[in-house]
Amino acid sequence: MSEHSQRQRWNQRYQGKSPDDQEPAEVLAGHTHLLPRTGRALDVASGLGGNAVFLAAHGLDTVAWDISDHAVSALNHFARSRALPLLAEVRDVEALPPEPGSFDVITVSRFLHRPLCGQLAAALRPGGVIFYQTFTRAKVQGLGPSDPAYLLGDGELLALFSALRPVVYREERDLGETRAGFRDQALLIAFRPA
Repeated sequence: MSEHSQRQRWNQRYQGKSPDDQEPAEVLAGHTHLLPRTGRALDVASGLGGNAVFLAAHGLDTVAWDISDHAVSALNHFARSRALPLLAEVRDVEALPPEPGSFDVITVSRFLHRPLCGQLAAALRPGGVIFYQTFTRAKVQGLGPSDPAYLLGDGELLALFSALRPVVYREERDLGETRAGFRDQALLIAFRPA
């Protein structure tokens, strides 16, 4: 799919929605205590900015990248109206990944492009932390995309970020009472050693 058609697809998805309606991913909201007090943060495939707004509200100088110009425009307007240290940019992160050693925090939720994972790990400064959450192939509750290219295998998120040191990892699969818990997703918080 071309960048233009991807942009159109995501613009349609975000039409009529607002950054006011967005929440941060569980990996971030549930582990706020692991954020640094200051630093530079990146929200990859930010959409309408649930993670980016959360990072900026916690005092981090935040950049949000998304392919949707509609989402970027709405997020920039929202950030300006609230004087948040947040700048959203239209950027295809698959074609133009972040520079090595450029961020203290990186967040990714509900997005998977495996070749990018090593570049995200390298984009962390020493001591930098990644907060990553996306869908798995263990579709216990049927959440997430149907294309397996966008779904993690068992334990795959740990392997994709093996250059980093894990702090928190969660993947509940189909164990126990499947109508409860954190299903159909995996989350990882990991840091680059100093």
